Amino acid sequence: MTVMRAVDAAVLILEKEGATQLFGLPGAAINPFYSAVRDHGGIRHVLARHVEAASHMAEGYTRAAAGNIGVCVGTSGPAGTDMITGLYSASADSVPMLAITGQAPVAKLHKEDFQAVDIAAIAAPVAKWAVTVMEAGQVPGTFSKAFHLMRSGRPGPVLIDLPIDVQMAKIDFDIDTYEPLTVARPEATAAQAQRILDMLAAAERPVIVAGGGIVTADAAEDLVAFAELTGIPVIPTLMGWGAIPDDHPLMAGMVGLQTSHRYGNETLLAADFVLGIGNRWANRHTGGIDTYTAGRTFVHVDIEPTQIGRVFAPDYGVVSDAGAALRRLIEVGQGSRLPDRSAWAQECRERRGRLHRKTNFDVVPIKPQRVYQEMNAAFGTDATYVSTIGLSQIQAAQLLHVYHPRHWINAGQAGPLGWTLPAALGVATASPDANVVALSGDYDFQFLLEELAVGAQFNIPYIHVVVNNAYLGLIRQSQRGFDMDYCVQLAFDNINAEEGANATVKGYGVDHVRVVEGLGCKAIRVTEPDAIRDALEDAKKLRDEFRVPVVVEVILERVTNVSMGTELDNIVEFEELAARGEDAPGAVVALLD
Repeated sequence: MTVMRAVDAAVLILEKEGATQLFGLPGAAINPFYSAVRDHGGIRHVLARHVEAASHMAEGYTRAAAGNIGVCVGTSGPAGTDMITGLYSASADSVPMLAITGQAPVAKLHKEDFQAVDIAAIAAPVAKWAVTVMEAGQVPGTFSKAFHLMRSGRPGPVLIDLPIDVQMAKIDFDIDTYEPLTVARPEATAAQAQRILDMLAAAERPVIVAGGGIVTADAAEDLVAFAELTGIPVIPTLMGWGAIPDDHPLMAGMVGLQTSHRYGNETLLAADFVLGIGNRWANRHTGGIDTYTAGRTFVHVDIEPTQIGRVFAPDYGVVSDAGAALRRLIEVGQGSRLPDRSAWAQECRERRGRLHRKTNFDVVPIKPQRVYQEMNAAFGTDATYVSTIGLSQIQAAQLLHVYHPRHWINAGQAGPLGWTLPAALGVATASPDANVVALSGDYDFQFLLEELAVGAQFNIPYIHVVVNNAYLGLIRQSQRGFDMDYCVQLAFDNINAEEGANATVKGYGVDHVRVVEGLGCKAIRVTEPDAIRDALEDAKKLRDEFRVPVVVEVILERVTNVSMGTELDNIVEFEELAARGEDAPGAVVALLD
């Protein structure tokens, strides 16, 4: 056995578990851990400017590729509390992420020592496990358990809090014989698969609701194979978007009150059977449960037993990893006589040719729909989009196209403002040559704007499209129900935007171009719709030349109301709809004139 400090053992375990990318900030109480990282030499580290941002970077890194686990690191006290939003976001969306914090010495934990806080108790509600390690000899076992928990069942984040004296204490540890714990996942049985197929056979108009669990299980190919085997149309959730390509004939569109397609809602309402796999029946997807479930039979497959029946009781439930369930369904289905679903699938596809929203607006100030039309054209089928919340995210989900799993990376349930920028840095760190495109409204962009300096310092290239209307747009739209427009305006007359190119943002407040350039990145501002495409193409060239974040700011009309409603059958359309093919030139299925 080798004698080493507990933190040296921890770093060796990180390497053995494949978690070799850290995002964080050093501090007095975590410096022993940083010394172990330095001595090891094989662990990469990105220095964030804010610990919350480090947690979002780690989350983005995890989401970028199957098997990744991002690690965020901070010192004692406020570093841990700053991580709470990141832990909440990761927990809500079932994302494994490891948070490591420093802590006061064990003997001082009850003495209100400087920056000593019970971070394990604070983090417990938003983590699969949060623990303060009180004995150095428990460090290897704690890290082993952490990785096992993060990967088991419904994935999620873990926080390990390390008192400084525990970090520095010597222990006996043999990394050569260390092995990650075996992860057990529940698998659907042949009998369960047969029961599902029998229920499907009795239906006339079935659909599959494909959730984020399919992406997490790296089972997108299995989903497509099962859909093609049965001929059943697929409705991806927001977290499952990309599990079936947008241009696949069986892609039926997304459903929901906000992030939905007109044809997706119509298809769900026309269906008589819903097979949900790896999904949560989130309220923005379902709307009112009575409307969502009326006249339909439901089967729910999920890896977490307590998710089944949590929102509403399905007619049949199966506890299983999404990939294992799909493979079992394929195996059993290949030996079964399956109904012909071609007429129903064609009916769903015809809806995609009729129910489009207009994107081809040419007015000034720019309408946001035109931005997404140009993004589809400029970024093609390989873009990896990163976004969080707001009208920008909602409308992007209505109008952008996604063709691969993990190419729509979104803070789905928590939706913290400021998440997009650091998450995009994490994604681009994981995939430095990927076509990473972040999308923010101006307020989301301003929350953690300083992290652009991280991209400049560490040469993390990506493109960030900022749609700027100088408003808290989603909140303003929701305030219409209260007949107010209150505390949501970000506009002011910027005294430094009086002349030249900067005059275009005089009434919009923050001059994002100057701020971005001051942080060491590149920026382009667009005020005319016909200039958007060229700006996006120029951004790609700047990204590739300078290997830094490139911001494309598009100045929008101040007030835009985005399609949404209170029920799936009551979505309000605030703009004229597409009537001709030229109204929606980027549609995957061309409009039937």
